[in-house]
Amino acid sequence: MRNPINRRDFVRYSALSALGLQFLPFQGLRAAPSDRIRVAHIGLGGMGLNHMNWFANLPDVEIVALCDVDDDHAKEALAKLKKIHPDTKAELYSDFRHVLDRQDVDAITIATPDHWHAQITILAFQAGKDVYSEKPLSYSQHEGKLMLDAQKETSQVFQLGNQIHAGDNYHRVAEIIQSGVLGKIKTVRLWRTGEPPVIPSLTYQAPHSNLNWDMWLGPAPFSEYAPEKCHFNYRYFMEYSGGVFQDFWCHIADIVWWSINPSGLKSISANGERSEGVGDTPKWIDVDFKFKKLDLHWTSTPPDVPGASGMGIGAYFEGSKGTLICDYSRREIRIDGKVMEDIPEILKSIIRSPGHQQNFIDAVKARTQPESYLEYARNMTMPMHLALISFQLEEKLKWNAKTEQFKNNDAANELLFRPYRDKWNLIGA
Repeated sequence: MRNPINRRDFVRYSALSALGLQFLPFQGLRAAPSDRIRVAHIGLGGMGLNHMNWFANLPDVEIVALCDVDDDHAKEALAKLKKIHPDTKAELYSDFRHVLDRQDVDAITIATPDHWHAQITILAFQAGKDVYSEKPLSYSQHEGKLMLDAQKETSQVFQLGNQIHAGDNYHRVAEIIQSGVLGKIKTVRLWRTGEPPVIPSLTYQAPHSNLNWDMWLGPAPFSEYAPEKCHFNYRYFMEYSGGVFQDFWCHIADIVWWSINPSGLKSISANGERSEGVGDTPKWIDVDFKFKKLDLHWTSTPPDVPGASGMGIGAYFEGSKGTLICDYSRREIRIDGKVMEDIPEILKSIIRSPGHQQNFIDAVKARTQPESYLEYARNMTMPMHLALISFQLEEKLKWNAKTEQFKNNDAANELLFRPYRDKWNLIGA
């Protein structure tokens, strides 16, 4: 699919990357617009099937491989793909490394449990594949840096799967806030209601023959198989994820980073309660973040502000001249006692998305970075990881944004990265 890259082109593009210009288009690396992008899907549970359906319906995509450590998932995905494309020649795999070995795979999507995201992304970059990966970006804070370093070395394309980013509402909210009509934003409140399910006990047993449990665990600590921890429920165990908080953080924090791009994080203070039953992610969590010019608050219930009652998820921007509240599809602006949904005088300044997946495919062809590019995704995801560390240690933490280390807290710094299980440390981290 791609044009061969000569050494002069590679050196030139590497130089651009070193200057921080890796997101600029480079004609020498572009594929012909008519080329179809050959995609492989890794992880084919619920969200993985969504990935497959989305990309299977794009005219400039050909799905060539399906991969899952559970053979039943892979077979189910192939059966559904054949309903969309009866003539598909997609092959099935249980080990993603065999997918990355294929020279005809241009891009992969990742919908594995969180603890696999970083290593698969890095190995895909090294294999010359572009990546569309589900949120959250990574399992740990430091993994995000490893991913970004690998991208800078390889100049591959990356899109985070925070699909709501592509919607018109977020585009419009960002335009309104960036226009300055609300004045200076000093406080933002985010929330997501809902608790994890109560998992009363674990039923340890031999995994069924179609599941490679050891590879499902991969870099995570070894554990005997229990169906209550596997597949969808993994997100309610800190070994693999961070619960409802980690699941939804990026979907609503996204509009904050897009609109005002907070920087200079100074402190994180989380309070909460662990889930009942055997799950150990937060039942609820409230977090106060102190940035250089912003106070950011996360709560597990709607805040006591106009318009928030009954909203299951939302963002509330408090400006010196007005406020704005929004969720995925709605917004409400209050200025001088007037309530409105829009301000027509503010022109559209952000190019609308052709769709989150199409945006990724277009970027793969043009050799640019899409809307939810890796550096952006990492900056937006990092506070979530730090909040979970504060939650685990039950203490307020001070953060050095330049060194990306907690101040005077060795216990907290040790939680920035979890060493991989030796057998599954595939990147030498």
